[in-house]
Amino acid sequence: MEVITGIVESIVFRNDDNGYIVIKLRIENSLITAVGVIPYIAEAQHLKLTGNWVLHSQFGRQFKIEECEEILPNTLEGIEKYLSSGLIYGIGPVTAKKIISKFGEETLEIMDNNIDRLREIEGIGEKKLKLIIDSYVSQRELKNIMIFFQSNGVTANQCIKIYKRFGCNSINIVKENPYILCEEINGIGFKTSDKIARSLGIESDSPFRIQSGLKYVINDFCANGNTYMPKHLLIKEAAEVLTVEIEKIEKNIYDSTIEGKIHIENINGIEAIFTLPYYYCELGITNRILTLAISNFQNLNIDLEFEIKSFEEKNGITFAPSQKEAIIGAFTNGIEIITGGPGTGKTTIIKCIIHIFEQCGLRVILGAPTGRAAKRMGESTGREAKTIHRMLEMAVGDDEDASIFSRNESSPLEADVVIIDEASMIDVMLMNNLLKAIKVGTRLIIVGDVDQLPSVGPGNVLSDLIESKFTKVVRLKEIFRQGKESLIVVNAHRINEGEMPILNEKGKDFYFIKEEGMDELLITIIELINTRLPKFNSHWDKLKHIQIIAPMKKGVLGITNLNMKLQEILNPKDERKKEKQMKEMVFRVGDKVMQTKNNYSLKWTRIDSLGENEGIGVYNGDMGFIESIDEENKTLTVIFDEERKVIYDYIYLDELDLAYAITIHKSQGSEFPVIIMPSYMGSPFLMNRNLLYTGITRAKEMVVVAGGIKALKYMVNNTKSNERYSSLKWRIKDIISDEAFINQ
Repeated sequence: MEVITGIVESIVFRNDDNGYIVIKLRIENSLITAVGVIPYIAEAQHLKLTGNWVLHSQFGRQFKIEECEEILPNTLEGIEKYLSSGLIYGIGPVTAKKIISKFGEETLEIMDNNIDRLREIEGIGEKKLKLIIDSYVSQRELKNIMIFFQSNGVTANQCIKIYKRFGCNSINIVKENPYILCEEINGIGFKTSDKIARSLGIESDSPFRIQSGLKYVINDFCANGNTYMPKHLLIKEAAEVLTVEIEKIEKNIYDSTIEGKIHIENINGIEAIFTLPYYYCELGITNRILTLAISNFQNLNIDLEFEIKSFEEKNGITFAPSQKEAIIGAFTNGIEIITGGPGTGKTTIIKCIIHIFEQCGLRVILGAPTGRAAKRMGESTGREAKTIHRMLEMAVGDDEDASIFSRNESSPLEADVVIIDEASMIDVMLMNNLLKAIKVGTRLIIVGDVDQLPSVGPGNVLSDLIESKFTKVVRLKEIFRQGKESLIVVNAHRINEGEMPILNEKGKDFYFIKEEGMDELLITIIELINTRLPKFNSHWDKLKHIQIIAPMKKGVLGITNLNMKLQEILNPKDERKKEKQMKEMVFRVGDKVMQTKNNYSLKWTRIDSLGENEGIGVYNGDMGFIESIDEENKTLTVIFDEERKVIYDYIYLDELDLAYAITIHKSQGSEFPVIIMPSYMGSPFLMNRNLLYTGITRAKEMVVVAGGIKALKYMVNNTKSNERYSSLKWRIKDIISDEAFINQ
């Protein structure tokens, strides 16, 4: 870390929502650029900055600020400049001169200790005085908060979040419970909270500290997709994090259980420890699945064989036995799961099921976990399909990071049949809320590809339901005529069976380009999207139709570096295009972007005449293009999927990322005409068959894999993946094996 001091000569950029600034700082006879988060800043301020020099690809050498301390002026001229800088609302150059004339060198002391004396200044009435006091006090409070927390390793941006969450009482709240930071402030971990706690005198073996640490370790473990943590792993990891004796950790696990903070249960021989939200979610799913599956539903007086045959004749198709089984199962079971890879006819089956149910006068509603998946479902069936969030009529609760649903047990969905597609993406929280809104007697049909990656959120819902062997499951394996013509479909099934894909057949849609060097491979990928593929097919728009998907975020071929390089080529800097810098990232009009977290409060308006005109909620994985940037109103507008317009206040821009390249995980539920995937050696838990299979099945018209053949073979043969700990299938199995359940 380096320390510099200087005078703020000019403010190049300021984000009032999150405090991010770009300034020109005068250091003796030189002028430098400094960037960082400083919410209280004005021209002519004297600052002491701690940080590091960085080289920005577009803006050159900059000083990246980690800590900031204001050096108050000690001359009348300096004090006057300070007051007239605009930092304090209500005091301009004229008023500042009057204050200095009245109070002289005592001005700052009076501002700190007896600010009401400003009434003595001509032109400062009660209204203006209140404005000055509110501005000065809030600024002083924020300064104190930043000084307190930055000295304990909290970044300036996190200080802003703390202040927005807890207000002027932030320091007292954190002194009372330092661990509230890692529970309620995104980006602050246990170690930072623990450092503050230790500085406040909290002992290392305090039950308060140990129990907070246990909760942190479990939550961190569940962030990787688990719904519980095995006790032996919790003890091991907690001992490393907390550096206390194992006996004390075990005692506090017991005490936390007794106090109802966590739940312990034996799951298939594993002593499993749950945080309460995931425990109740899996319990709720189990109860609702069992209830819906065994409840009475309306018997339909129809000849299914006749209806299926009529559908076949009308559409010029012949269903395979497994497809007929899936259709019949939808009418004879309360719950049915249909799973299969690409080209196995899932969409045709859904269309037939909908047709027959509607012939019987039943109301069918369709849903999917993401906007793109719902849009695709609607296009393929010719019926309206909604995201599950919209289906459940989501609203925003008091906490903007949480959602509430109007559709629930007391106000269920008005439907006789519910069909859910892309079910592999549904986590336990969403599935629990969905099932709560389905009334007893409603048929539920769950469709998905169990061989794809599991949900980003916790749980293994689709796989657990299938492996519980309680519900009717139809596995589709046969590839039908149209699918057999596509190497994308054929190779997806070959990879799933552990066989190498067929490569580079003339006139087909699956190609491999050999390129071993990482830098050379980067150049090849850029050439493919920028020139080679658009030249190969003039109908392919390089931004809208071609998508690069990669296994990882970091490295030469990680999406962070790919996005930076691709932005330079596909949407270069242009004086006619407005842009907005967000830390190290630049957003520019025309950029392809992705929402990276669920935001239940963002409003959207529809730009076409179809469906609802407006709504709320933008979700993790939604993709679009930046339409405009408004510096005056500090907003950025994105058009998602060519239909929904969302206006972002700058405070929400940290939820957006460039999307010229995205991770394979983020591509789930989406389809693109063309995908380009780099193939290179990496972590065995990432470079595996499951990831490769999910990636290539995102393409509709062409797949191009570029890289090393050795890496491609490795991914095909590697079945390693991070094991997920979830209890759903075991809960269902335990209940259905119970004699009382069997005899009911």
